[in-house]
Amino acid sequence: MEPLVRFAPSPTGYLHIGNARPALLNALFARARGGRFLLRLDDTDRERSTEAYAAAVEEDLAWLGIVPDLRARQSDRVATYDAAAERLRALGRLYACYETPEELDRRRKRQLGRGLPPIYDRAALALTAEERAAYEAEGRRPHWRFKLDHRTVTWDDLVRGQAHIDCASLSDPVLIRADGTYLYTLPSVVDDAEMGVTHIIRGEDHVTNTGVQVQIFEALGRPVPVFGHHNLLTTADGEGLSKRLGHLSLRGLREAGYEPAAVRSLAVLTGSAESVRPVASLDELAGLVDLAHISRAPAKFDPHDLDALNGRLVHEMPFGEARARLLALGIPEDYAEPFWGAVRANLQKVREARDWWVVVAGPVIPALTDAALIAAAAETLPPEPWGPETWKAWTGAIRERTGAKGKALFMPLRLALTGLDHGPDLAGLLPLIGRARVARRLAGETA
Repeated sequence: MEPLVRFAPSPTGYLHIGNARPALLNALFARARGGRFLLRLDDTDRERSTEAYAAAVEEDLAWLGIVPDLRARQSDRVATYDAAAERLRALGRLYACYETPEELDRRRKRQLGRGLPPIYDRAALALTAEERAAYEAEGRRPHWRFKLDHRTVTWDDLVRGQAHIDCASLSDPVLIRADGTYLYTLPSVVDDAEMGVTHIIRGEDHVTNTGVQVQIFEALGRPVPVFGHHNLLTTADGEGLSKRLGHLSLRGLREAGYEPAAVRSLAVLTGSAESVRPVASLDELAGLVDLAHISRAPAKFDPHDLDALNGRLVHEMPFGEARARLLALGIPEDYAEPFWGAVRANLQKVREARDWWVVVAGPVIPALTDAALIAAAAETLPPEPWGPETWKAWTGAIRERTGAKGKALFMPLRLALTGLDHGPDLAGLLPLIGRARVARRLAGETA
């Protein structure tokens, strides 16, 4: 059976790295099995959903390398949910309730005080027609609850193995608010059923929802998909991720210069049996994903891990992949390839190459710390053309002239040529800087 998976975010904010985890796990699951990926926007919250956020979802997924095979919006499908609700009413599985939030809160507190579980007591089922009419006359509008069968729902979870939920321990869930809008539960089931979703891969915070949704699938006479509930990404301190954490939004990570492959690798491999490492290819990453080997413990996201992964990807990045970005940073095409070879091992992000181009092209304020050595360097400066062996030959001549070696030789030269006490191997930078600039910097001039 060709899998059809789905990712169903609400366009009420920017996606964060925690959202990237289920999006990628679904996309990679489908990719490894020749399946399809559905992007379904849960945009029934009219007040908070915006077109800007909907567009941002598409942009963020594209940045991760996810191109949906199918797209849908729940706001276009309200009539379908209405029909499903009517079917459930006709079956006696959806019933009207008139309690206010305050009344429900008081009832829960009384139950807790008596040592009872704070679940809904189904008092609305006992209302007479006259009592319902009286509530309507007061101006109350009902919310609608799904009547659960008090039984244990079991399923074979792709991540957790045999799983179960005792629905007798749950309140009958509200499916429709008093204003007539739908909560997440019913539209999700209806869409999954009608769109033919075969596998639902989502966070473990939905495990209880699964017990409820299985009963709704069954009440509507629809096949129950296969479920998998993975652990959630948290911050290093164990805090849950949310759209409020803007610096961890995919947009924020992109703007900060991180590579999508680094974000993908961390979002997918953290909290799994695989070691967290940079994986540039989506196909390779798909081959590493085994839902059965995902840990049950929370998967802690540490930004320092992302820095390390990103640096490793940049260090291994071929020039062809970096070329357009280097040109956009203002690095001349004639210099770009040897420059990339010289500096990439010192970068954590591609955009940092711009800082090293300034070291090459100037202006650099030289730091002259050893007058005798710098004088010898100027006197032994070889003629051009320069190549990869020039640095070795030149420093050898300076060593013979001064007797300096090791750090005593190389640090004064680095400070004079770059103004910095660290950086890429000067054997690669020297031909790019060129003899004229080197001579001026050895003379103490800004160049």
